[in-house]
Amino acid sequence: MAQKAVLASGSFAEEFADIEAVAAHHGNNHEVLVAHFYKRDRAPMFDLVGTLEFEAVSEDRRVLDALGYARAHQSATREYISELYEGEPLDLGFASQNWQRAVRGRRRPAMLDRRRFEALVFTYLAEHRQTGDVAIAGSDTFANWLDQLPDWEECGDKLAQLCEETGLPDTAAAFTAALRGRLEATAAEVDSRYPDNADLVIDENGIPVLRKQRAKGMSAMAEALEAEVKARMPERTLPGILSRTAYWVEWWRRFGPASGSDPKLKDPFGRYVLTTFVGGINMTFAEAARHISGVSAHELSAITNRHLSVDKINEAITDVVNAFMRLDLVRAWGDGTSVAADGTQMDTFIDNLLAETSIRYGGFGGIAYHHISDQYIALFSRFIPCGVWEAVYIIDGLLKNASEMRPDTIHADTQGQSFPVFCLAHLLGFELMPRIRNWKDRTFYRPSGSVRYRHIDALFDQGGRNVVDWRLIEAHWRDLMRVTIAIREGTLASPLLLRRLGSNSKRNQIYRAFREVGRAVATVQLLRFISDPSLRRRVTAATNKVESFNNFTDWLAFCNGGVIAENDPVEQEKAVKLTSLLANCVIFHTTLDLMNVIRELQAEGWQITGEDLAAISPYLTGHIMRFGTYATTELTVRSDAFDPHLDVEFEAEEEVRAAA
Repeated sequence: MAQKAVLASGSFAEEFADIEAVAAHHGNNHEVLVAHFYKRDRAPMFDLVGTLEFEAVSEDRRVLDALGYARAHQSATREYISELYEGEPLDLGFASQNWQRAVRGRRRPAMLDRRRFEALVFTYLAEHRQTGDVAIAGSDTFANWLDQLPDWEECGDKLAQLCEETGLPDTAAAFTAALRGRLEATAAEVDSRYPDNADLVIDENGIPVLRKQRAKGMSAMAEALEAEVKARMPERTLPGILSRTAYWVEWWRRFGPASGSDPKLKDPFGRYVLTTFVGGINMTFAEAARHISGVSAHELSAITNRHLSVDKINEAITDVVNAFMRLDLVRAWGDGTSVAADGTQMDTFIDNLLAETSIRYGGFGGIAYHHISDQYIALFSRFIPCGVWEAVYIIDGLLKNASEMRPDTIHADTQGQSFPVFCLAHLLGFELMPRIRNWKDRTFYRPSGSVRYRHIDALFDQGGRNVVDWRLIEAHWRDLMRVTIAIREGTLASPLLLRRLGSNSKRNQIYRAFREVGRAVATVQLLRFISDPSLRRRVTAATNKVESFNNFTDWLAFCNGGVIAENDPVEQEKAVKLTSLLANCVIFHTTLDLMNVIRELQAEGWQITGEDLAAISPYLTGHIMRFGTYATTELTVRSDAFDPHLDVEFEAEEEVRAAA
């Protein structure tokens, strides 16, 4: 690679000159270097913006004005162009100070470096497009998302229903007052209870320390019970588990042709169970045909493509969840009111255009993102690219959960620490409580600039600058409600909204309102997290369950080296959901087996409590014959003696090798 770089630059001297030029722009002052690398892409980029029709989402049109000015000088050959636009200096206030200094030369006042200016325009156009401040007419992904919001006059009954179901006040003043009161009350309570908080210590220098909690071990009774249960669990095969759960729950009836007509299969029950098994363990159709008699790769492929849609698999998963909820044992694990969300990396082929390298997880492919109930069952799963911000899917999984289990609290890893996500969860009536690492680096926002606390004031900035802007929240309350109603009605997807409300959307007033609500809610949750040991234990337990589920599905989808062989995004989504369906069926069946073993133990005189059962996870694998059973008939067949001779003349070949 080093030799190629030297050859491309011409010589070692020129390569060192380039290195010194880059080193001269330390401190992240990279803007003056962008134009050099942009040169080769200049023509297609101008062709692209000439084809697309852009529109400003807000009143701020400065980026589009700069784009129009750049296109007007597209054919210019001179190095510098005037910064006058329609008789006035071009407003570049949307750009950073580094960029403005880079495009305006000191020796040429009122002039712009044309190449650097074009690089600035395309850089900020891409950013504004991504954050939703600039829309593309006729696009689905990058359309003006504000057009998808209902008019305020249409929100009357829907607003009343939203406020009734979520408990939110139905006026701007009452909403703002309730949120402010919650922040004030939480901060005052944490401050008053600080002397009794043995875990939180703020030293004389104002440095807070939160002592680590020791993991609560299993009791001797629980350990003995777990060992006895594992020893008595009956052996099961994955096809057998799927067959019995399909018979009990009838989830297989969700599958069929898109037309809704008769499937025209000789044995739809058996074929759907086998197809779920093959897809769930990530086996290719060709390998399945080799290992399973009576079925062809073409038949399995046709059933998967024509009879199993993403929506139908979701419905089958929902059937299993609803049946699982009726089992008494699940009450030992939780009450179904909370869910944890997290992802695990899934490998795909390298030549898949939809796959990416994951910096966070390592490997190449995508992410299987799961919402796992506090009762261990998977409520919703989906396949997402590695490069996306996982937090945008936290709320989406709850909204798409169609089961009878209706959680109102969601736990997540550190990806969930986002102001817009906190805000959206609050508006939809959910409580977002992520696992908070490096909490001392988080910002605590005061309810007002004048309020001070006796014990915990060091948690907040000492200048009183980090204060929630309550006036902005009240002013944009209608916009917040319109967004929430649009998401509930399905006219606006929550991932699309949260992608648009990224950290770079500071020019968007709706983003700013979301950010202020999120600041208030996030501060409340931070204060609760550091002051309530039981809450921290619940968060840790919930996130541990979803991580255990990820390991469980990795164990189940063992075929093909764990690599998803499909390149079609729909088929990739099916692969993840079929594994979740298989996992839920195993969890359901294992729970039934656990209940049978517990009944046996009780009949023998064991005194078993709910606390003992809570320590046993349904992610047991020791009793499952993952690879099935193999026929042993060949072991009794006596083979004929082998013949080492072959009627071929090898002397000529030996002479040639000897001469060589």
